Amino acid sequence: MILSRDELVARIDADRKNGSRVVLANGCFDVLHVGHVRYLAGARELGDILVVGVNSDAQVERLKGAGRPILSAMERAELVDALEPVTYVTVFDEPTVEELLLVLKPDVHAKGTDYTEDTVPERDVVRSYGGRVAIVGDPKDHSTSAILARLAKGD
Repeated sequence: MILSRDELVARIDADRKNGSRVVLANGCFDVLHVGHVRYLAGARELGDILVVGVNSDAQVERLKGAGRPILSAMERAELVDALEPVTYVTVFDEPTVEELLLVLKPDVHAKGTDYTEDTVPERDVVRSYGGRVAIVGDPKDHSTSAILARLAKGD
């Protein structure tokens, strides 16, 4: 279910009242690949509700460069939402996921294996409200950038 931030906050509040454990994962998810699927499956194993924050188009361009994203934020959100482990999806426009973390206060903030618990940029924010950081997914052997490079070479 793709929700605005306000709708998401209301849903998470209701889910928490029912005892649900909330996990937040985030990313660009520009061209969906198996690494994304494995990351989100691993994140869902850590709780009852998996919220996925999808970077806005402006933030993907800032992070990845000109010509990105390939797909619009709403298309990327719809693809992520179609994955079985995902409960809720929201698009965020801030440069980092910190504001979304502070609003939702998920029990767990899941990041991919390109991080360690000590290198997650938002680790101090998560710890400030009593949450924890977890590293999930398979080794970072997959990326949209690598897929696009292969396509450009005609592989």
